[in-house]
Amino acid sequence: MTLATFFALMAIGLLAGMLSGLIGIGGGIVMVPLLLLLGFSQHQAQGTSLAVLVVPVTAAAVFNYYKEGYLDWRYAALIAVFFVVGGYFGSKLAITIDQRMLKKIFGIILLIVAGKMIFEK
Repeated sequence: MTLATFFALMAIGLLAGMLSGLIGIGGGIVMVPLLLLLGFSQHQAQGTSLAVLVVPVTAAAVFNYYKEGYLDWRYAALIAVFFVVGGYFGSKLAITIDQRMLKKIFGIILLIVAGKMIFEK
């Protein structure tokens, strides 16, 4: 790993963490596109982004939301259980899809989400 790559990855982590705490995004919307810019394949970027989530990287941010009363642990636990199941099957599917097609699917989903957020009343 070069020094430039080290600092680029450090910046990606910091930016994703800041945006995760600020507006609840990070992995798919921030890390994956930035890793693609560093030359990662779509599969490598997705795998790396998911690997970051293995450790409790958002624990400090979660604690802040919890202490302000913005977190229902029951809802979070239910979503987490099915996130694990969905993540398993989604990853099994993703590794069978060609990188170019996967990038297109990823881009379309980002556009749909962006359009909904921009044009929603």
